[in-house]
Amino acid sequence: MPASGSARLDAEILLAFVMRVSREFFYARPENTVAAGQICDYQSLIAKRASGFPIAYLTGQKEFWSAELTVNQHTLIPRPETECLVETALELIPGHASLDILDLGTGSGAIAIAIAGERPGSQLTAVDIVAESLSVAQANAGQYGLSNIRFLQSDWFSGLPDAVFDIIVCNPPYVDSRYHGFTDGEIRFEPRIALDGGHQGLTIINHLIPAAIRHLKPGGYLLLEHGYDQALSIRHLFKLHRFSSMRTRCDYAGKERVSYACLL
Repeated sequence: MPASGSARLDAEILLAFVMRVSREFFYARPENTVAAGQICDYQSLIAKRASGFPIAYLTGQKEFWSAELTVNQHTLIPRPETECLVETALELIPGHASLDILDLGTGSGAIAIAIAGERPGSQLTAVDIVAESLSVAQANAGQYGLSNIRFLQSDWFSGLPDAVFDIIVCNPPYVDSRYHGFTDGEIRFEPRIALDGGHQGLTIINHLIPAAIRHLKPGGYLLLEHGYDQALSIRHLFKLHRFSSMRTRCDYAGKERVSYACLL
């Protein structure tokens, strides 16, 4: 198992997955035995996990904002810190509001699904360049009966030539291309297109901030998740491109993680 301090937890999650029970079952029924066929399946999963393969891809599930989402290797695995992006967006959307909201690069649909569930009066558009990701996102939304999200295949804004929104949220690729984890870390199993942000992790963000101007209503907000050391650069980019009231929010570990600004 990987030396991450989570070996026992990983083992329990995988065994529960194979046996189709909850982890609590092991403690409530310690006398229960594992079938021979399940042992083979379990050993296969353990071997993959030992090579660094993410738990979420092995089980095909990841919890985000209290929703159990399907994920696969076409989608980024939702991170807890991305919930800070959802929280920030919800603070800008009154509960009774009917706003037009765009989720750029939706992946598994995690962000759009969380916001749509909390703000049912608003209409969300969720876009992704990868058709397989959109299929996963649509299935996830359907599982929760959400009808206020439309899904669209688009390379960032390319499929939205005339659309404007009150709020744009985005968890863009922001990892530096030189990051060693792309070759020996767990993220090497995730879609690089969803992670690799180019030089200093800012290439995509450098494109998105000015491009967002023509797709935001006056007074609209652009919210970006980013690396812990990128907030200053992003606030500077906002200032260069007609944005005001720049703010940065820290994640649960106290690291600067979400920056947002209002279009003048």
